[in-house]
Amino acid sequence: MYFTGIIIAISTFLIIGFFHPIVIKAEYYTGTRLWWVFLLVGVLSMGVALFIENAAVSAIIGVFGASSLWGIGELFSQKKRVEKGWFPMNPKRKDDYHPIDKDETLCPVHHGKTIYRAHED
Repeated sequence: MYFTGIIIAISTFLIIGFFHPIVIKAEYYTGTRLWWVFLLVGVLSMGVALFIENAAVSAIIGVFGASSLWGIGELFSQKKRVEKGWFPMNPKRKDDYHPIDKDETLCPVHHGKTIYRAHED
């Protein structure tokens, strides 16, 4: 029996679960200032994965790197979630937040407008 696929799947699940609270805490304490740390970790991890011969280890490090890169977008989305009131705001950084329309989407592609709105403003 080969467990490589199961090991990669479980590792991916755990890595994604690991990044969820990291993004929330990073945004709470530092805002979006440290997005470059996620970029650096992601690029370095994916670069290292290119040189690892073991397929499972290479895949796991690659998933870690990709999750770190994905975390950049989530960091900025987390700021919007805080502005919407879905997550607590750091009172020491009140000036970093601006109230937003409840219809505003977290998706940057739609330029802040929800795709569910019936009419255009």
